[in-house]
Amino acid sequence: MTGGTSGFGLVAARRLAEPGRARVLVGARGTTSEGEAVPLDLARLDSVREFAAATRYRLGDRRIDALVLNAGVVRPGVEQRTADGFETTFAVNHLAHYLVLRLLLPLLADGAVVVLTTSGAHDPATRAGLAPPRHADATLLAFPERDPGRDDRPRRAGQHAYTASKLCTVLTVRALSGVEDLRSRGLRAVAFDPGQVFGTGLVRALPRRLRTVWSVLGSPVGAPLRWLDPTLNGRDDAGRALSALALGHVAPPPGRSYAALRRGRMTWPEPSEAGRDDELARRLWDDSAHLVGLAG
Repeated sequence: MTGGTSGFGLVAARRLAEPGRARVLVGARGTTSEGEAVPLDLARLDSVREFAAATRYRLGDRRIDALVLNAGVVRPGVEQRTADGFETTFAVNHLAHYLVLRLLLPLLADGAVVVLTTSGAHDPATRAGLAPPRHADATLLAFPERDPGRDDRPRRAGQHAYTASKLCTVLTVRALSGVEDLRSRGLRAVAFDPGQVFGTGLVRALPRRLRTVWSVLGSPVGAPLRWLDPTLNGRDDAGRALSALALGHVAPPPGRSYAALRRGRMTWPEPSEAGRDDELARRLWDDSAHLVGLAG
């Protein structure tokens, strides 16, 4: 699991790690209060490879029943680069998780579930208030200075990097669901939209005033808002939903792979039009493989 040390990810990790339920390996830069911490820095692909190798070692001949890729970040612009030279939001939210997924796929048990956390902001129809994704071109997202349509306003460019990375998550699940060998083994892949969950670590890189508002809205003060907007959820509800998906207590209906939490209830709508594009999903899969140094 990634993203299991804070926010609703911590709630999910705590539920997964309850006695007698599951052994939980949590990729983290530091320690974790739930499960077993395995060193992982998603801003460095060499760390991702080391994480995968350490996971293989710890598992021995055992298999993975659930792979939960939940970590995420949003930044105030697109100027920052990772150690590998990629734009940070796209690299952390998509590329690093894509590499984790590719490296650990051979270790998945038959009937395993893969859950990748996305966002309703990937779909312009949700009117999330963020710059909607214009494309899912992996090269342009990794190197936004090459994007002829890039917004010159840092804040809007940063929002686009986030929403586009979450579109990439939906497309990755779509591409994964189309792999015949994995389907024959009963693999289930789900893109999980937890809705807007205030009070998490998602905005830790944003200016202080935005972090303060985010924190306050995540406290009991912000609870009444959740009755007004169906996309708003508390950390406990989102964590319970994520753990239920990982444990197989909630499974996607036939033909569905996008789970959206609305007022604490799991729904299975269609993702955005772009998120249903099989050719776009295939191209993203192959281009991402090239960026991280894998075959398509």
